[in-house]
Amino acid sequence: MSAGTNIVASDRNFPKHQDLVEEQLVLWYFVAALLFMTVSMLAGTLMGLQLIRHNPLPSIEILSPGRWRMIHTNAIAYGFLANAFLGIMHWVIPRLTLRPCLDRRLSYLIFAAWQFVVLATAVGIIFGQAQGLEWGETPVWIDPVAQLGLLLVAINFGAPILQTRGPMYVTLWYYLAALVWTFLTYAMGNFVPEYFVCGSSAGAVGGLFIHDLVGLFVTPLGWGMMYYFVPILLKRPMWSHGLSLVGFWGLAFFYPLQGIHHFLYTPIPMFLQYGAVLSTIALELVVVTVIINFVGTLYGTGGLVVTNLPLRYFYTGILFYFLTCLQCALQVTMTFQALIHFTDWVVGHAHMVMFGVFSMWQLGVMTYLVPRILKTEWYSAKWCEWHYWASAGGLLVMSGDLILGGLFQGWSWAALQPWDASIRLSIPFWSVRLVAGVVIFAAQILFMLNFYLTWRKAPRTNPVTIPDSSGLTTA
Repeated sequence: MSAGTNIVASDRNFPKHQDLVEEQLVLWYFVAALLFMTVSMLAGTLMGLQLIRHNPLPSIEILSPGRWRMIHTNAIAYGFLANAFLGIMHWVIPRLTLRPCLDRRLSYLIFAAWQFVVLATAVGIIFGQAQGLEWGETPVWIDPVAQLGLLLVAINFGAPILQTRGPMYVTLWYYLAALVWTFLTYAMGNFVPEYFVCGSSAGAVGGLFIHDLVGLFVTPLGWGMMYYFVPILLKRPMWSHGLSLVGFWGLAFFYPLQGIHHFLYTPIPMFLQYGAVLSTIALELVVVTVIINFVGTLYGTGGLVVTNLPLRYFYTGILFYFLTCLQCALQVTMTFQALIHFTDWVVGHAHMVMFGVFSMWQLGVMTYLVPRILKTEWYSAKWCEWHYWASAGGLLVMSGDLILGGLFQGWSWAALQPWDASIRLSIPFWSVRLVAGVVIFAAQILFMLNFYLTWRKAPRTNPVTIPDSSGLTTA
C-alpha cells in the first residue's frame, strides 16, 4: 500500500492524534537540527574563507581548517539530517501504524543522548581525536554510545512497525529497512576498519561505509518520508505501486555493491571497482523509476507546485535528484574519473545531493509541519518564500560553480601544469562558492527567525482552525 491509501477505521477504534504523536518532541528535533545546520554552515563559511586565503583564525590550532571541515560534514549528517529525520519519524510512524512509539521516556532519552553524541563528536574532532575515515571521524570513545543509540532508535520505532497487521505502507518498508541498515552500516564503518582490517581492505570497507551511509541511511529515510507527504499534499495515491516495489528492492540490491566507486584507480582489486561502476549505473536506472513515480503522481496537478510551498520543496529536491543521478552515472565511469578525481566536481556533487535533495525535502516538511503543530500560520509567509528561493538558488549556483570549477582543475592537472596553476584558476570559483554559501546560510538564519517568531505567537490552547495543506495560511 502507498501512503496515499485511506485507513478505514471506526471512530471507536481510531486513536486520537495527540495520543499517538509527541508533537513537542518533533519540534525539539527540528530546533536541534536547525541549530546544528547553523554550526555546519558556519564551519563551511570558515572553510570557504580559507580557500580564498582569508582565514579569519590563522593562529588557533584547534580551529584549524581541517578540523572545521570535519565539523562541517559531521554536523550536517548527524546533527541536521539525523535530527530532522528522527523528528519526522516521530510524526509519521505513529500516524501510519496507529500506535505510538514503544516508550515515551525512551523517545526523550534518545533525543538527549543523540545531542550528546553530536556535540561530543564535534569536541573530539576539535581536539584532534578524529578517526581517519571520511564521514566516520567520530572519536573511538563515542562509537559505542552512538551504536547503542542506533539500537535504541531501531527498537523504539521498530516496535510499532512490526506490530502492524495486513499490508504495510511503502513508507514503513523504507523506515524499517533504514533502522536495520543504519545500525549495520555504522558498525561496519566505525569498527571494522579501526580494529579488524587494514590496507586496501580497510579502504574497500571505508568506501562501502561512505556510500552506504548515504544510500542505506539517508536515502531510505528520505524516500520513505516522500512516499508519506507527497500523497497527502496532492490528495491522491502514488501513481504506481509497481514502481514503488522496483524502487525499494532496487535500492536494497544495488546500493550496497557500489561504495568502492569512491576508490577507483586504487590498489583495490579491479573486479570490485568494475562491479561498483556497473551497480552504480544500474542504481541510477532504479532511481529514475522512483522519480517517474513521483512525477506521475503530480501529473494533472502541476500547478500546485507553484502555489503549495512544501510541495515545491519536494519537487525541487526531485529535480536535483535527477540531475545528481545523471551526473553520478557519468562521473563513476573510469574514463570520467580520470578527469574529475579529487576535483571540486565531487564537492559540487555532494552538495547537490545532501542539501539540494534531502535537506530541501526536510525543510519542506518543516514548512508543512511547524504551523500544523503550533496551530498557527507562519509569522511571515513572505519569509518562507525568500527562504525557498535563496536556498534553491544559492545551491544551484554553488553546485554548478563547483562542478564547472572541477572540470577546469582536471584539465589543468591533465595538462601537467604546476599545482599552483590549478590553485590560481580555482580562486574565482571558490569566491563564487563562498558568496553562494553565504546566501544559503542567510536563508537558514531567516528560516530560524521565522520559526522562533511563529512559535512565540502560537496560541496556548488549540484554536478551531488549523493551517491548510500549504502550511502557510489558516483554513
